[in-house]
Amino acid sequence: MNGPWDVWSDCTPDCATHALPRVPATRIARRGAAFARSVRRALTDGERMADPVRLRAHAGALLDALGVRVEGAAALTAGDGPGTLIVVNHISWLDILALLAVEPVTLLAKREVGSWPVVGGLARRAGTHFIDRTSPRRLRETVREVSELLGSGRSVAVFPQATTWCTADRGIFRRATFQAALDAGAPVRPVTLGYTQQGRPSTVAAFCGEDTFAASLRRVLAARALTVRVTAHPALTASDGCLDRRELAELAARAVLGGRPEAGALVRQAAARAALLSAGPVPEVPVAGSPVPGPAAPDTPAHV
Repeated sequence: MNGPWDVWSDCTPDCATHALPRVPATRIARRGAAFARSVRRALTDGERMADPVRLRAHAGALLDALGVRVEGAAALTAGDGPGTLIVVNHISWLDILALLAVEPVTLLAKREVGSWPVVGGLARRAGTHFIDRTSPRRLRETVREVSELLGSGRSVAVFPQATTWCTADRGIFRRATFQAALDAGAPVRPVTLGYTQQGRPSTVAAFCGEDTFAASLRRVLAARALTVRVTAHPALTASDGCLDRRELAELAARAVLGGRPEAGALVRQAAARAALLSAGPVPEVPVAGSPVPGPAAPDTPAHV
């Protein structure tokens, strides 16, 4: 049954392919053994794993064991005051490890992630908040919980595409969690994750459709020179002229999903639009690259 966050992706396990020849079988075996040891160490840490320093160390150790390198952002949060809502495109289960290796934050994930082998156990011990996407009644409560977390100073990372895609330029952003940022007066940090092999775009890390964790893990273990690049875009806030969660989600999506207009320019256009609207009734001014809007659609679960 479809829930308020459910979306459909046409990506399948066939999308996940190596951009370079696989590493030798001996290296695959060594990586597998190192990954198993790192998993055991993390899981035996118990409740202590929620400590940010330990969590970051465990995530980094797991990626090192897999032969995955992390490049890019040194920090994701936007500073003092309320926490930051970090919105990220979703490609793989490796996304979670990459984010935690850069900066441990509270994750918001679909309930199914909690049952994933290895990653599920780590996510639970790391204090992840899980969403029941089949229950529309939980939507408002989840938004409230995220707003309270942000208001308390805790940063929260979410995957607003609500499903995985094989590349970083597809899908749409669900809007509900952006309301939590507006309610808390919290900044939104758009973040793009992209996977390469020796600089070549790669889909080998993609975890899509009916793929299994075991099959995905085997591909990652065999991947040569796999790198995940974490790109943090300029933070967005309501004071930048983002009028509501729909516009805030659109600005974030344009920043995160590659090949879209530069986020800073969009913020400036939104601020100009807000100034025009505050001056009185004026014709609708569309954001560059957007169609001229028609009558607003009701904000039903299909639009959250």
